[in-house]
Amino acid sequence: MEGQDGAECGIAVRVTPRAARARVEPGAAEGDPLRVHVTVPPEGGKANAAVRKLLAAHLGVAPSRLTLLRGAKGRDKLFRLD
Repeated sequence: MEGQDGAECGIAVRVTPRAARARVEPGAAEGDPLRVHVTVPPEGGKANAAVRKLLAAHLGVAPSRLTLLRGAKGRDKLFRLD
């Protein structure tokens, strides 16, 4: 997906692995990414899978409808909703 200015559009998230409990929080200010906390460590894609599942539940869609566009190895991620 692309926005009017040609930039990618999607759902920006900031991930916190190894959290005490899994949750999704709004960004601190308007335009900030969602803050997604998952309990699993960032090893072998486990945290990415947990983020995708938790974000899908938060949005009320199937996890298969979310595609990771950017950030497979970092805390800042961009998902596309198909």
